[in-house]
Amino acid sequence: MTTLHAEIAAVTDRVIERSKVGRAAYLDLIRRERESGNDRPKLGCANLAHAYAGTDEQREELKSGTRMNIGIVTAYNDMLSAHAPYYRYPEQMKIWALEAGATAQVAGGVPAMCDGVTQGYQGMELSLFSRDTIAMATAVSLSHRVFEGAALLGICDKIVPGLLMGALRFGHLPMVLIPGGPMRSGLPNKEKAAVRERFAEGKATREELLEAEIAAYHGKGTCTFYGTANSNQMMMEAMGLHVPGAAFANPQTKLRQELTRAAVHRLAEIGWNGDDYRPIGHVVDERAIVNAAIVLLATGGSTNHLIHVPAFARAAGIVIDWEDFDRLSRVVPLMTRVYPNGSADVNQFEDAGGPSFVIKELLRAGLMHGDALTIAKDGMAAYGRKPDIVEDALVWTEHGATSNDENIVRTVETAFSPEGGFRILKGNIGRACIKVSAVERERWIIEAPARVFSDQSEVLAAFKAGELERDVVVVVRFQGPRANGMPELHKLTPQLGVLQNRGFKVALVTDGRMSGASGKVPAAIHLSPEALGGGPIGKVRDGDIIRLDAEAGVLEALVPAEEWNAREHAAAPPPAIGTGRELFAMMRHYCDEAEKGASAMLHEAGL
Repeated sequence: MTTLHAEIAAVTDRVIERSKVGRAAYLDLIRRERESGNDRPKLGCANLAHAYAGTDEQREELKSGTRMNIGIVTAYNDMLSAHAPYYRYPEQMKIWALEAGATAQVAGGVPAMCDGVTQGYQGMELSLFSRDTIAMATAVSLSHRVFEGAALLGICDKIVPGLLMGALRFGHLPMVLIPGGPMRSGLPNKEKAAVRERFAEGKATREELLEAEIAAYHGKGTCTFYGTANSNQMMMEAMGLHVPGAAFANPQTKLRQELTRAAVHRLAEIGWNGDDYRPIGHVVDERAIVNAAIVLLATGGSTNHLIHVPAFARAAGIVIDWEDFDRLSRVVPLMTRVYPNGSADVNQFEDAGGPSFVIKELLRAGLMHGDALTIAKDGMAAYGRKPDIVEDALVWTEHGATSNDENIVRTVETAFSPEGGFRILKGNIGRACIKVSAVERERWIIEAPARVFSDQSEVLAAFKAGELERDVVVVVRFQGPRANGMPELHKLTPQLGVLQNRGFKVALVTDGRMSGASGKVPAAIHLSPEALGGGPIGKVRDGDIIRLDAEAGVLEALVPAEEWNAREHAAAPPPAIGTGRELFAMMRHYCDEAEKGASAMLHEAGL
């Protein structure tokens, strides 16, 4: 077996040490839950009758109480392209469960909003807390205690982390994540981005922009750029929660169908009545969390996971922080160029080798925990093989020594960069993170006057008025989780990109989030402490010189200390209402900071 890299071992030890108390309590919880045994025989007859009343074809099998009953938690809706394929999954999965000697029922549904639809509008302020809502809905779905395992149907940004957060509170159950795959390639992402920038400059009409967007987002499946949704799938492979290679098979293909069938069959095999019991609470351990962080860095994945990984780790009693990510980023090479870190989309990434090639290489080089428990029989090694249909059967094959396209995926030795794409920034403004994998090296250091805003619409108005035609650090505050739910500010990307294209030094500093599609403009995001409640970003004034230095890990307002310390904090805008935002006031009030996962639910649960 390859020796694990010393720094990865050290970071893992750091995670284990800080997690000792919480992890021990968590394992004790799921042990107690497991020891309560199969709950169905203990339920009253009226309770069981209610649980079985909705099914005809499986009632006799359910009555016997001898088969594993799989609870399906689904995020299906047909407004969200990535989740539209799930429409027929439950009825198919019930058939496949019977094939495997099990039964299956839809345990419940969870909400699944599309950030692509709400981006830049009021609904985006519900986005982050939809994750906690999904976690709670997952718990409600599994609370009936008539299931011996669960299949989680979800793909996109907040949905997978939310499903995991809820599912891990039922950690004694074996579970599998079942994705639906990306839509086929449409208009290339760089061409789409170019039209957006032309529209921002007034050089393209709304009709031209709409035509480009529809050509890019044109069918069922996840969007084809490497944002939060597709980063989710990469991490689920590395955590051993998929059937190996399930991430990027397209919807409505034989391969996709057989991978889903295999997931149901495998779930039936790892139940607690057999000799291969693999509960999700044991699969998701410290090694799995570190593996998730490693593949995120190796592929230049979404910055949103600097919030989501700490959140679902906490649900399993594990503590990981941004320092761990920063240290891992120094030794994990950037092995892919997938948009926004390159021109390829995820279908081209899959064709070039995909997640399995990346995992195979990381394991070979001792840059992942190869001994981590997974749902697959062969452990992590299985995730380094590529699935295919050969003579109508699902098989997995070994990769060659190199990828199919070295412009997209490379080996560890020939990586695009010897380091991953993440840095921590610290200074008198606070503590932030920055994704630099798509930022040209000469833009890693920006020093320019600040222009301060309290809403992204103000930034767009200033851009339109020509007020930002200079070197500028755009500071957008009161965008943190407690202020307004921490919306993504992706709608600013075209305008900031235009300014950068015109030769100006440009950066963004915010206590909000940036999209998983954040790219070429340096952005110090998730700034903590946030402005609401007295975070120092509230002291920044128009004209202050801001230094963002990703090389040295510095984020400073170059203001004399005496003057800085004497400054008053800016007044917070009043809480917004409308579009249901007022219903989430309790979550905003009780949530913790971004580095801990920006969760009210976990904070109030004492996790």
